[in-house]
Amino acid sequence: MSRNWTGEIMLLGALLFGSVLLGAFFGHLAWFLFLALALFLSRWVWQMVRLEKWLDSRRRQPPEAWGIWGHVFDEYHLLLRRQYKSKKRLARVIREFRESTAAMPDGTLVLDSHFRILWCNEAATRLVGLVARRDLGQVATNLIRNPRFSRYLDEGDFEQAIEIHSPIDDSRTLMLRLVPYGNSQYLLVIRDITRLVRLEAMRRDFVANASHELRSPLTVLAGYLDMLASGRELGPEWDKPIAEMQAQCRRMTNLLNDLLELSHLETDKSDASHEDIVNVQWLLHRICKDAEAADEHNHEITIDVACGCSLRAAEGELHSAMSNLVTNALRYSPNGTTVTVIWRAGHDGTAVFEVVDQGIGIEKKHIPLITQRFYRVDSSHSRKTGGTGLGLAIVKHVLKRHGSELEIESVPGQGSTFRCVFPVSRVVRVG
Repeated sequence: MSRNWTGEIMLLGALLFGSVLLGAFFGHLAWFLFLALALFLSRWVWQMVRLEKWLDSRRRQPPEAWGIWGHVFDEYHLLLRRQYKSKKRLARVIREFRESTAAMPDGTLVLDSHFRILWCNEAATRLVGLVARRDLGQVATNLIRNPRFSRYLDEGDFEQAIEIHSPIDDSRTLMLRLVPYGNSQYLLVIRDITRLVRLEAMRRDFVANASHELRSPLTVLAGYLDMLASGRELGPEWDKPIAEMQAQCRRMTNLLNDLLELSHLETDKSDASHEDIVNVQWLLHRICKDAEAADEHNHEITIDVACGCSLRAAEGELHSAMSNLVTNALRYSPNGTTVTVIWRAGHDGTAVFEVVDQGIGIEKKHIPLITQRFYRVDSSHSRKTGGTGLGLAIVKHVLKRHGSELEIESVPGQGSTFRCVFPVSRVVRVG
C-alpha cells in the first residue's frame, strides 16, 4: 500500500476514533460516527470540485493537496505535460512535413478510403489545377477526369504507376502513383514527365526514320550481292566473301525490321484488340514449320498442344513474339537437341505458352536484364548466330499489350523455359 493511501486511512481512522470517544462521553454514538463519515466524504467532494475547477481554468500548476489527492493532482499534471509536449512534437512534425512536401516538385495529395482529397501541396495545384480551399473533400476522380485514372482506382492494383495527360494542358504528360498507408489512406504522387516522354518520342522517331532510310540502300546491296552470287563472272575464291556479305546483309535487314517493329510497339501504349480471335494451335504449327525450314532441320521441334483454346489477340504481334521465342531456343541450343513448344491450359482459366530447350542456359544474374534492348549474355555467340539483340524486347512489349508477362526459368548447361501466361479475359474456349 502506498504512503498516500496510508495517510487517507489514518485520517479516516482518526475521525472514527474521535467519534467513538465523543459518543462514549456524550452518548449518541451513531450520530458522531455519521458526522465523521460526512466530514471525510465532504473532503473528497471538495477535492473533486477543486480538480474540476483546475481543469476548467487550464492553469499549469495543480492545486496544493496532501494524501491521495495530492498524488492525483501531481500525476494528472505530469500527464497533461506529456500530452502537451506530444502535441507540440506532432505539430512540429506536421509542419515540417508540409514544408517539405510544399517544396517538392512533384504533386502530392492525401486521400481517404473513398479517395476524397484531405490535403494537397502547391505542386499539385499547379500540375492538375486544384484549388486547396475549394477542392478539399472532393473525390479525386471528379477533379482529375481521366478514364484511365478512374479505372486505375477501381482495379485497386497500385503496384504500377500510370501515365495520363494533364487535365489542364493536353501537351503535358503526368505519371501518377498511388501509395497506400495508414488506416485506409492513400498518398497520390503526381510527376511531370513531359520532358522524358518527348525525349522518348525523339528516340523512337530517330530509330524509325533511320531504319526507313537504311532499308533502301540495304535492298540495293542485297540485290547486287544476289546477282554476283548467281553469276559466274567472278572466280570461286569470291564465293565465301560474297556469302559472308549476304549473311551480314540479311542480319542488317533483320535488325532494321526488329527496330521498326519495336518502335511501333513502344509508340502504341494501348492494349491489343480483343476483337480478333487467333487460332493458336494453327499459328504454332506454322511458326514451327517456318523455324524448321530456317534452321535447316538441325534441331527437332516437338509441339505439345494440350489446350484447344484460342486467344483474343493481334495475330501479327502474337506471331512475332512466339516465333522470336522459338527462334531463340533454336539459336542457343546445340545441334541435335530438342526444342519443345507447349500450349496448355492454366489452373485458373488462363492459357500458357511455353518454349523449353536443352541449350546453354542463362545465369540468374542475367535473367532480369535479357529483355532489355541489345542486352547480350554472350555477345560473340549472338553475333555468330545472327541475333539482333531485340527479340526478347519485342516479346516483352507484345506480352505487355496482351496483359501477360514473360517468365524465365533456366539452369546453365541444362536449358531454359520461357513461359507466357495469358489472362482469362484473352482466352476463348473452343467446343
